[in-house]
Amino acid sequence: QLSPQSGRNQAIKTSRLLFTMVDSQYFLPNDIGISALDCTEAFRLLSPREKLYAHYLSRSAWYGGLAVLLQTSPESASIFVLLQRLFRKQPAAQLESMATAAGLSPEEYQAFLVYAAGLYANMGNYKSFGDTKFIPNLPKEKLKALVWQSQAFQDSPSEMEALWDSCSTLLFSLEDQQKQLGLGDKGVTTYFSGNCCLEDAELAQKFLDSKNLSAYNTRLFKNKSEEGKASYEVRLASAVQKGEMDGEGESRCGRYDFEDCVFMVSRGDYAYLMKKVSENLEKAKEHAANENQKRMLEEYAQSFTFGSIEAHKEGSRFWIKDKGPIVESYIGFIESYRDPFGSRGEFEGFVAVVNKAMSERFAKLVSSAEVLLPELPWPKDFEKDRFLLPDFTSLDVLTFAGSGIPAGINIPNYDDIRQSEGFKNVSLGNVLAVAYATQKDKLTFLDEEDKDMYIKWKGPSFEVQVGLHELLGHGSGKLFVQDEKGTFNFEQDNVRNPETGEQITTWYKGNETWDSKFSTISCSYEECRAECVGLYLCLNKHVLSIFGHEDEDANEVVYINWLNMVRAGLLGLEFFTPESKSWRQAHMQARFVILRVLLEAGEGLVTLKESTGKDGRPDALITLDRSKVHTVGKAAIERFLCKLQVIKSTADVEGGRALYEGYSAVSDTGSHNFLRLRETVLLRKEARKMFVQANTRVKGHVELVEYEGSAAGLIRSFTERFADDAEEVEAHLLELNKRDAPFKALLRPRHATALPMPASD
Repeated sequence: QLSPQSGRNQAIKTSRLLFTMVDSQYFLPNDIGISALDCTEAFRLLSPREKLYAHYLSRSAWYGGLAVLLQTSPESASIFVLLQRLFRKQPAAQLESMATAAGLSPEEYQAFLVYAAGLYANMGNYKSFGDTKFIPNLPKEKLKALVWQSQAFQDSPSEMEALWDSCSTLLFSLEDQQKQLGLGDKGVTTYFSGNCCLEDAELAQKFLDSKNLSAYNTRLFKNKSEEGKASYEVRLASAVQKGEMDGEGESRCGRYDFEDCVFMVSRGDYAYLMKKVSENLEKAKEHAANENQKRMLEEYAQSFTFGSIEAHKEGSRFWIKDKGPIVESYIGFIESYRDPFGSRGEFEGFVAVVNKAMSERFAKLVSSAEVLLPELPWPKDFEKDRFLLPDFTSLDVLTFAGSGIPAGINIPNYDDIRQSEGFKNVSLGNVLAVAYATQKDKLTFLDEEDKDMYIKWKGPSFEVQVGLHELLGHGSGKLFVQDEKGTFNFEQDNVRNPETGEQITTWYKGNETWDSKFSTISCSYEECRAECVGLYLCLNKHVLSIFGHEDEDANEVVYINWLNMVRAGLLGLEFFTPESKSWRQAHMQARFVILRVLLEAGEGLVTLKESTGKDGRPDALITLDRSKVHTVGKAAIERFLCKLQVIKSTADVEGGRALYEGYSAVSDTGSHNFLRLRETVLLRKEARKMFVQANTRVKGHVELVEYEGSAAGLIRSFTERFADDAEEVEAHLLELNKRDAPFKALLRPRHATALPMPASD
């Protein structure tokens, strides 16, 4: 019979063995790429006034970005506060001696630093690109021992213990439902209370549409039944809270009966954070360069104060009118990728400085847009009546607050503004320079001959793809609408569906939008359409010459752009979850769909073969016949792209789902065993890079504070980001998290077995 101590030791050994068996996709590797975003020269060239403008916009973005913690998972905010308290008391280098005393090996301490950096970079404990949970790559009892050894614990033992107890279980838990973001049984979400399912989301969308309310800045909470009726709270993000304002106006706050249910529209989500956002926008306004910037910031502040999407839309109109600013920015609840229903926006805010040399190329592309749009493979009736020439600039990012940093952006996302008033495009130059640098030994699934060309031309080809994707992908195409007065924006009797030759029978009605109508597939479908536009138009010699590519160089750019797309389609399998048959990343699903389309085209255009690598493990090889890109490839994309646009224009949800979900299917049948290929992709995947961003501070003048490109540098950037009011910020974050606690308790999975972790000493 084992003694209690030996039994306990055996339990720890067993638990550690199980710990080592955890799928590596739930860890961030110790050698993950971490790079500093360089904006030194761009910032140096700003005038003192422009630096102050950029500083206060950055402060606004960083405060608002903390809302993403509350939008991601029940535990993210508490983990963030735990880390902030540890590292504010002891920087990473000092804390290392505590780690050694707590029994952590150097590798385990590095794993902890990488985890902390990952939480900061993703603004939560789920990857921003892929929505998969990640946990610390060290045993739970060792991390607890480190916390107990820390100066933060010595100074405030009861508070630190309470903080640990509030998040440590979920910090390490990998129960089935908690492995990814999703709605209902498919995953974790805090955009909805844990008792909500798809039917609740659909009902809420109907209610919001009936009141002409946008879902972008809302969350949905299902309450106890009221008088036998299901009861819901639609909570708007705003500094002003319930009962603070008379005359609710366009926010529509109040109680409503709808389809035998009760809906309560209220204010005050993320109230403290929204107040800080608005205060800093007001400070930035004092240093604005022109009237458009002032009006823009006034409307944004109004939006975050009262929860008004209409005010944000008005601010976006002034933003569009602010042509060619030196300091560019945008802020709000923008992208809906991480809402499982596809309607609610994640908070983000960016501040960047224009790169004039690169922007000249994009300006030439904009000036050619009206010539290039007719080249797209749909009838002119399916194109906007007038292409509103947008700003298209290359920017060096100073600040990007949110869950991740994209390569390019096309905004605003409001359909009515985009269709009739315009939009802006930005390419994030210093992000592209760092994110897409590739090492040959880490290039997977390509022929050796392709690898050298890929490394040489990946950057230039991706620059072309981003430009076309953002400007003419997201910027093209018309939505057929019948407004509330019954007026059509197209000739209903004359326009024909090019796929069938028949009259148009479906369209958007009243307050319906692309997001609300196509909901769960809207984000990925639109990314797929934009990617296809990039592939199709990069074949145009005029486009390539705009970017400085002629003759043989131009041919290489086209080849690598297409090769990169089909390889990305294969890599996309990492982001498919077989258990729920769901995709966790919109862009990668889109690229997989394109791979399927090009494989289906046949004639040897794309070949995908499974193989065994030199290391004896499963491998794969994907090749592209460059001689068939302009023929077989172009024809395949032309047909598919036309279908995508016709379905989008005509609001054909049923046809859109059938088409897109068909190509998105991942199975082990057919010409390729994609489920088995997914295992190979996971076996050879490389972790996505993380970025370290600078801070700004005012000491008589605005200083730029930069950090090294490492886990320790990323951590330090965050502890210094809120140095002036850290305790206040942390207390309010915990209070906001506590407010959601009754709803989050419902997020606990019901049918899964937890991974056992070693007991604490």
